[in-house]
Amino acid sequence: MGGDFAPLEAVKGLQLFINQPHKAEGIFCIGDEAVVKPLLESFNILNDVHLVHAPEVIGYHEHPTKALKEKQRSSIAIGFHLLATGKIDAFISAGNTGAMLVGAMFTIKAIEGIIRPTIGTIIPKTDGSTGLILDAGLNADCKPEHLNQFAILGSLYAQNILGIASPKVGLINVGEEEGKGNILTQATYPLLKENKQINFAGNVEGRDLFTDKADVVVCDGFTGNIILKLAESLYDVAVLRNLQDEYFNRFHYQIYGGTPVLGVAKPVIIGHGISSDIAFLNMVLLAEKMIETDVCGKMKASFASL
Repeated sequence: MGGDFAPLEAVKGLQLFINQPHKAEGIFCIGDEAVVKPLLESFNILNDVHLVHAPEVIGYHEHPTKALKEKQRSSIAIGFHLLATGKIDAFISAGNTGAMLVGAMFTIKAIEGIIRPTIGTIIPKTDGSTGLILDAGLNADCKPEHLNQFAILGSLYAQNILGIASPKVGLINVGEEEGKGNILTQATYPLLKENKQINFAGNVEGRDLFTDKADVVVCDGFTGNIILKLAESLYDVAVLRNLQDEYFNRFHYQIYGGTPVLGVAKPVIIGHGISSDIAFLNMVLLAEKMIETDVCGKMKASFASL
């Protein structure tokens, strides 16, 4: 029920998914039956999904923790209950972002050994490849240990989801040389350099983000969110100036669907509030791939070895 165009766009996205080859054995639609069931019928996919009635909705402006506690029959609360009890293997929503993050961290919980979960965002490269930057806004203030863990999580995600065999990890900084930067980056550099679980490529500057210098770039969430919003604006600028270029089209949010919460025990994917049917389709495809590759299990095993 979450999103500016819910539940119509979510249902349309499911129809796109169901009408193509896929491996998912079951799709659970969680929402107000009186609203969702007629839509599923009109798009002829009612028999292809399991409809779970959720009479309550957490609004965008509600306090996440308070709303989750008080609205146990909301689609988000029920979704996390199904995920926590093993009834579903991944959970997707374009609803209240705060409620999704609270549910991920306190219902599903972080993998043992992880200090803070993180969220990453895709960065299109000029050579046609795809990179990842994290944190993208969940952790505005970070310590060196956090960025070191983000590097491991990002590397595992890049290997399993983006298909990069040995992803190069870069640290966002104001210069390439070791010793550059503020207190955070100066203290993070030696941790990344000594980390045997990653392929550290050194410092990267803002001009390196869209090149092949690094596949995974780590930074605090304050910096990462600014980069994310700036990158998203490139698509808008291209449209505004009528620039017909396939590269700029790759900055459109719907191509990547949603943002996974990395570092929690099961796949949780948060969609943009304005998610379209294409965005929902790509969120489901991402969830399917996260389940298929068992990327969360591999993250758990990686931190258990530490």
